Amino acid sequence: MALRYAVYDTAAGDVTIIVDDKAILGLKFGAVDIPLASNEENTVLYDAIVELNQYFFGQRKSFDVRLKPEGTEFELKVYQYLLTIPYGETRTYEEVAEAVGDKKAAKAVGMAVNRNPIPLFIPCHRVIGKKGDLVGYQGGIELKKKLLSMEKANMNRTFKPGNFEDPE
Repeated sequence: MALRYAVYDTAAGDVTIIVDDKAILGLKFGAVDIPLASNEENTVLYDAIVELNQYFFGQRKSFDVRLKPEGTEFELKVYQYLLTIPYGETRTYEEVAEAVGDKKAAKAVGMAVNRNPIPLFIPCHRVIGKKGDLVGYQGGIELKKKLLSMEKANMNRTFKPGNFEDPE
């Protein structure tokens, strides 16, 4: 399948989204050239940026676009769990480790979270330190703080698209 990528300006700054014809494969913070991929949009990229913009406007609490992260069996298990952390909530590395079956694997969870190939879509920003510390994030601690604050502020907000009435 053909790899494609595009750079978008978002509320998190520039992000580079990498896709194939069916799913998102990666997201990198900043404008990045992706070798062996063409810089052209497709429907997956279009859907990804629409959903990401809805997320930043507080209109979306989960994503529907298909994700295809790569990783070890353990990393994929961690990513799958991260997708279950509710919008506006957090979990500690220890809680994630216990949830994926090894409560002593907090450091391994930290490494998996650090390697998350699709941040934002796989919400690794919702994982925090044992004492509530905001530790480590690919986009930087300030962005992590901003994302968590935004989610808390929009947690109970519901979005209903407007209806136009027929003027006649």
